[in-house]
Amino acid sequence: MSTRRKVMLGGAGLLALGGAGLAGRRAWLDREPDLPAATDARGRLLWSNWAGTESAYPAARAAPADEAELAALLPRAAAPIRPVGAGHSFTALVPTDGTMLALDRMSGLVSADRANATATVRAGTRLSALGPALAAVGQEMPNLPDINKQTLAGALATGTHGTGKDYTALHGAVTAMRLVAPDGGVRECSRDADAELFHAARVGLGAFGVLSQVTLQNQPLTRVRKVVRLIDTEELLASWPALAANHRNAEFLVLPFTGKSALITHDVTFDPVSPRGPDQDADTLMSLKRLRDLFEFTPGLRKSLASRLLADVPPEIAIDEGWKLLSNERPVRFKEMEYHLPIERQVEALREVIRRIESRATDVFFPIEARIIAPDDAWLSPFYQRASGSIAVHAWYKDEHDWMFRLIEPVLREAGGRPHWGKLHSLGVADLAALYPMWREAQAVRRSVDPQGRMLNPYLQRLLGA
Repeated sequence: MSTRRKVMLGGAGLLALGGAGLAGRRAWLDREPDLPAATDARGRLLWSNWAGTESAYPAARAAPADEAELAALLPRAAAPIRPVGAGHSFTALVPTDGTMLALDRMSGLVSADRANATATVRAGTRLSALGPALAAVGQEMPNLPDINKQTLAGALATGTHGTGKDYTALHGAVTAMRLVAPDGGVRECSRDADAELFHAARVGLGAFGVLSQVTLQNQPLTRVRKVVRLIDTEELLASWPALAANHRNAEFLVLPFTGKSALITHDVTFDPVSPRGPDQDADTLMSLKRLRDLFEFTPGLRKSLASRLLADVPPEIAIDEGWKLLSNERPVRFKEMEYHLPIERQVEALREVIRRIESRATDVFFPIEARIIAPDDAWLSPFYQRASGSIAVHAWYKDEHDWMFRLIEPVLREAGGRPHWGKLHSLGVADLAALYPMWREAQAVRRSVDPQGRMLNPYLQRLLGA
């Protein structure tokens, strides 16, 4: 029986035992969050991000069709000018009462070099569309994040990453970029041309201008075997360094209050294709919520029951091209905090994160995600010059998430973590400057391309010290 079926059946039986008072409390807590008005007093339309954590009423919205139109637009656009991407960031990178800029019309493959496995791509291309486009020319990106709905520009700007001991975040595969500065000038940069801008703006938070085009070093299409299996969390933590070293891609999801974790590995194979079946993660997640709803105040019973329900679940195996298996559908909305730690601190910090959640945040039911990322040399990359282990905690979009800042962020900061640029954190310029060796150099480049700060909304002004 699948994980989803076991948990759902167990949860359904337990729900029948719930009292009316408990059901009424959960119904109240599970109501939809209040939404901002669809328009403001001036008739401007609402924008909100995927998680519902940020919103804005921009005075103007623009969607240029090509680089020339973008270059003509930027000098006359009302500031702050903020690129919007897919709205998958949880922080206030996008909100503006000036101009909100979408690159959806600037998408698709420009050219490809089959011999060298490189491709030039328009920056507004969604990762979900880039996979099949590259596959059509015999290529795929070396690694992909858990979600592939982002635009390429947005993923690069926030340091979006996958997992694997030898794999950098997405920006590590960038060999050249075209960036339109706020004054409308088009800058071509690479390691050999305008190198300072290349190093500073590869992870640029949309603060250096607007990417129009990116050249990627890809790899030939590769078939991988994806295996998802449940392991006792203590066993997994003890063996994690070896597991991470022995698989091409490895990550795991700690299922809090269960004693179990889902280990996910990808390894190169020449076996016949065996496509993955229908997504079951969302159903499993909501079943874990049902257990939470009933046993939030008796975590010991909750853990004992979940452990029995999740016992003897067989592995799930799929074989296909990597770009089809590395990313997943995530229809259940959530809020997320993720930090990237020196890799030798990951397991120690994760043990403390689990302990704090299971002792002091009993309403949590979302998994805790752990990944590994290779170092790179982008100045504002969270992985700058160090191999990193990431830890990400989540809350359902209807649930409070203050516990992340109160209980979890201090642990991740003490371990030397750098926050994911697109995910929740409380750091300001002084904290960040201490974490990034090339911080001052990056800010000097940013001021040189945007001396008037036209790309900076209030959040970025606080973040960058502008």
